[in-house]
Amino acid sequence: MKKLSVKAALVCALGLSVNAYAGNKDRTGQAGATELSINPWGQSTGVFGMNTANVRGLDAMKTNIAGLSFVEKTEIGASYTMMLRNGTVGVNNLGFAQKLGNNGGVVGVNVMAMSFGDIPITDYDNPEGGIGTYTPQFFNLSLGYAKAFSHSIYAGVAATFVSEQITNVKASGAAFEAGIQYVTGKRDNFHFGITLRNIGTNMDFTGNGFTVNVQAPENEAYTMNMHVPTEKFEMPTYLNFGLAYDFYLDEKKTASADEQKAEPTKPKHRLTVMGSFTSNSFNNDFLGAGVEYGFHELFMLRAAYRYEKNIGSYDGRTTMYNGLAAGATIQHRIGEKGPMLAIDYSYRPTARPANGVHVFSLRFMR
Repeated sequence: MKKLSVKAALVCALGLSVNAYAGNKDRTGQAGATELSINPWGQSTGVFGMNTANVRGLDAMKTNIAGLSFVEKTEIGASYTMMLRNGTVGVNNLGFAQKLGNNGGVVGVNVMAMSFGDIPITDYDNPEGGIGTYTPQFFNLSLGYAKAFSHSIYAGVAATFVSEQITNVKASGAAFEAGIQYVTGKRDNFHFGITLRNIGTNMDFTGNGFTVNVQAPENEAYTMNMHVPTEKFEMPTYLNFGLAYDFYLDEKKTASADEQKAEPTKPKHRLTVMGSFTSNSFNNDFLGAGVEYGFHELFMLRAAYRYEKNIGSYDGRTTMYNGLAAGATIQHRIGEKGPMLAIDYSYRPTARPANGVHVFSLRFMR
């Protein structure tokens, strides 16, 4: 039964990937709910999401849901993203994951909200404002489930509810995703991952904000309410493939996995090389690579570069990023049997405006 489940999961993922890959680049920039593409976690943003194949824990809910299955018991996390320093745009994020028994898989919840500050209200008669302010509310709630089907194959699915609104205009929808990770090698050090994200319902904006008073066509002495229809838009669907390989720099000084079954010994130094390709339905495709160094799995440094078409052109670029990313993690167990406390940080420089994006994360793991 387990073999059939694994095969079914692989067939579904490959079937979905064939359909998703056929993106129409003529639709570039036409997707809505683009906040679904924002990753609020410090670990994965430190490598620009290149860790599709080896992401673990809560980070997986915004990268590859299959990685959620590696939560050992409980994980709680919070993060804040400061978009464009000295600006008012930020991302607040909370996450929780819980393992369901020994073979029950892992369930996860992620809540993300964006803040934009106060924006001046303008209208036809007051184009310069002066009549108050409004605050957009962008919110999404993700529910995910992931499970280890064998020692090598891990898979997961998730659904995200999306809400965007201001005082008199709103839109809502739902997006779905699925992912698989495959692990093999002498020390389980070769990783492959694939994820299909943000397949969802069409969205459209509705509300009193699209109602205007106009003069009646037959009698200008009277006015009438007219509702302006809006066009529906799709989610920013994308398909991502990733590879990763762990090099244990002190492997010769450490016993092999077969020799240390009774008392495993972890290498002190790990160097992970990773690469990723993303096929976007409504944007340029991404291709990139990253590297992460880990010391005793207590301190990690990481960096990556993500390329897309015209990223080096000032006039032709379609992204604010210049492709570089870097980050670090410090984690330590509280007491002998207490939870693991982790602090993550990442920085992605931007080209226009040149203020950069900072991400701070705090995680507790048991």
